[in-house]
Amino acid sequence: MAEINVRTVIDATPEQVWDVVRHVENHVDWMHDAVAIRFTSPNTSGEGTTFDCDTKVGPFRLTDKMEITTWVPARTMGVRHVGMVTGTGEFTLDSPAPGRTTFSWREDLRFPWWMGGPIGALVGGQLLKLIWKRNLRLLKSIVEAA
Repeated sequence: MAEINVRTVIDATPEQVWDVVRHVENHVDWMHDAVAIRFTSPNTSGEGTTFDCDTKVGPFRLTDKMEITTWVPARTMGVRHVGMVTGTGEFTLDSPAPGRTTFSWREDLRFPWWMGGPIGALVGGQLLKLIWKRNLRLLKSIVEAA
C-alpha cells in the first residue's frame, strides 16, 4: 500500500479554498495527473457522488473510479477508489491563522499486480507525492489569484 501525504498553506480562508475544491469537475484545472472527469451519479457534489477520472502518470493511463464518502463544507472531502487502483483519500482544510488554510491531501492506495503491486506502490507513491506537491502549488496559485 502507498501512503501519500502532502500539504500546503494557502493565503485564503477555508471557505475560499473550498469554493475552488468543491467543484470536482474542475479538479482537472489543478491536478496534472487528472485528464478528464465524468460523473456516474446524478449528483455532482456531496456524499455518494460517483465519478470516473481519467488519469495519466507517465506511460500509465487508467480510469480511476471514485465515490465521495465524506463531504463537510470548508473542512473535509473524502473519497474511496474502487477501480484498478483501490483505497481511500481525503482533503482536509484547517485554519492555522485568520485568512490562512492548511490544505492536507492524504491517500492510501493499493496498486494492481500489473503495476508492480507493493513494489509499484512504493515507487508509484513517491512519484505521486511529487506530482501532488506540484498540484498543490497550482491549487494555491489558483485560490490566491481569485
